[in-house]
Amino acid sequence: MQSSHLLLEEPIRMVSILDPSKPSFFPAMTKIVGTLGPKSRSVDVISDCLKAGMSVARFDFSWGDPEYHQNTLENLKAAIKVTKKLCSVMLDTVGAELQVVNKSEKPISLEVDSQVVLTPHKGQEASSQILPINFDGLAKSVKKGDTIFVGQYLFTGSESTSVWLEVAEVKEQDVICTIKNSATLAGSLFTLHASQVHIDLPTLPEKDKEVIRTWGVKNKIDFLSLSYTRHAEDVRQAREFLSKLGDLSQTQIFAKIENAEGLTHFDEILQEADGIILSRGNLGIDLPPEKVFYFQKSALRKCNMAGKPAVLTRVVDSMTDNLRPTRAEATDVANAVLDGSDAILLGAETLRGLYPVETITTVGRICFEAEKVFNQDLYFKKIVRYVGEPMSHLESIASSAVRAAIKVKASVIICFTSSGRAARLIAKYRPTMPVLSVVIPQLKTDQLQWRFSGAFEDQLPTHLWESLFTASARQSLIVRGLFPMLADPRHPAESTSATNESILKLALDHGKASGIIKSHDRVVVCQKVGDASVVKIIELED
Repeated sequence: MQSSHLLLEEPIRMVSILDPSKPSFFPAMTKIVGTLGPKSRSVDVISDCLKAGMSVARFDFSWGDPEYHQNTLENLKAAIKVTKKLCSVMLDTVGAELQVVNKSEKPISLEVDSQVVLTPHKGQEASSQILPINFDGLAKSVKKGDTIFVGQYLFTGSESTSVWLEVAEVKEQDVICTIKNSATLAGSLFTLHASQVHIDLPTLPEKDKEVIRTWGVKNKIDFLSLSYTRHAEDVRQAREFLSKLGDLSQTQIFAKIENAEGLTHFDEILQEADGIILSRGNLGIDLPPEKVFYFQKSALRKCNMAGKPAVLTRVVDSMTDNLRPTRAEATDVANAVLDGSDAILLGAETLRGLYPVETITTVGRICFEAEKVFNQDLYFKKIVRYVGEPMSHLESIASSAVRAAIKVKASVIICFTSSGRAARLIAKYRPTMPVLSVVIPQLKTDQLQWRFSGAFEDQLPTHLWESLFTASARQSLIVRGLFPMLADPRHPAESTSATNESILKLALDHGKASGIIKSHDRVVVCQKVGDASVVKIIELED
């Protein structure tokens, strides 16, 4: 493509998660969600996490107060400014989570074959004989022989920090349990999970609503992780709640599937949600071990066919305390990629783990290697067959762009978009090359001076980055293979041919500076021209 003269009155500025200083920017197309906490909340550590490949920061409100999380978020903003790497924000609710409260924070030792009482009397001190819980209806929900798990990190079968209990007797509001494994519970708060038992608590309790009304609105969260989603109605109610909160009307809801009840209603939940999080820690308790792989593969396939992001959790548990994952965990990460996962969610590994940055780096490298052997041709055919004919206009354009890019071995697909829908549809077909989504934001202010520099040395002011980088751009940071760029909002992508060429040139220059586009490469461009959508192939010159 010939270098075209910039015809705009002012140069265009683009903001991206690309790092021009590193020629091998893309360690992986699969995204990484990192949970920020005690071991990963300083500006320096968050900066390193961003450089390592984290594109979504998760704030888990099942612990910590809003002020603590706000301080962490301010550090995230500072890290974004330092690294010039974008990162979206996910608020993870508490939901219908049962918790054991240990006010003294003294370690609690539980011995196998002994008994312990679960009681709703929160004023009691937690001990080896009594564990106070935050729910007074447990005695009505369980029966003799039911299984209950308690721990900070939930039971895996090889831990000594979580305990497996069997209900021996229900006595008024107390549940008397037999301890099935010796363990030491350390910390102030433990999760309690009753296997395959319906818990009569709202999916979005008042405590979560208050956090969303205050912290969520203030910080214009990109994603709401709806914990313990059990029915499609849970998602509908959450969306209705968000719709009344102004700036959060565009927040995407990711249904977190954590138990058999959620899996039973998975299809209807998927229709309502913007994405799915498979919380395998809890699912692994509700399901027999031999069934977990089946539900994982089935759920990921359904998400892929629907074109909705799928996020997988609990892949490298051992890296919470170790520098390297086990061989089984490394294989598990790779299989998540091959099964079609959009993103990997790291919980304790980055929140309180000893090696948050190394964990992100390792997971990214495994994803990168797995993507090399991903059978894109077979996947593409499955998607086309599933969509059927006649295709919608946008679906046809998206599939054609991916088909063309693969046939000509393009190095990148560039898509002009405002809502982000077209770019997400392209990513749905899982092209082997990255999709650069050139987003035309709609600003509510005209105070920003846009300026483009070859090395992108300038950065949006910290107090403006949330409002100026549109939701569609930030929300693409969780979609596999999709990488956003921000174009000047005063020049819509479909305005004039000259404007289109100018923006395209800047996108290409940006790709070259980032090392993903080289001389003589072919690039596929998808853009709107008037009322028509066009897919074109460009062969670059020196």
